[in-house]
Amino acid sequence: MRKATKRRREIRHRPWPLPQRPGFLIRRLHQIHVALFQEACGEFEITPLQYSLLSALAARAAADQTTLAADIALDRTTTTGALKRLAARNLVERAVNDQDRRARLCKLTPGGAALLAKIETSARAAHRGTLGDLTEREQALFVDMMQRIVAANSDRDSATALFD
Repeated sequence: MRKATKRRREIRHRPWPLPQRPGFLIRRLHQIHVALFQEACGEFEITPLQYSLLSALAARAAADQTTLAADIALDRTTTTGALKRLAARNLVERAVNDQDRRARLCKLTPGGAALLAKIETSARAAHRGTLGDLTEREQALFVDMMQRIVAANSDRDSATALFD
């Protein structure tokens, strides 16, 4: 009886191996994707975050910074910094919003739209490469599962809680 109890304690206190932890694997997969994105899109000097912002603006035509932050699931401070860097490259216009002078209304410049069109094929290749070791069916299932997890936890946004 003592051996069984001792064995249960040992199992209980044994560290959970990193390669079995979903959070660890998700972080590693993100690192891998960022590396693949940089390999595929490095010539455009755009980060995955900036690509997401350009894509969100293309989908909306114009949006304030808070809306864009929500679109890409990021805190407003980081989003604002990325938008400022894109504006400095004349890829995004950030005008004072006429309805709310405290807010900035953002839209793609012609240069931003042109860059987005140029980078799209390379960016999609990076995304495909991230899932490249899976079959098409597995890729669709994996994306579906990620979407379900994200949707089920949409109220758990640590970035907003920590930074806003």
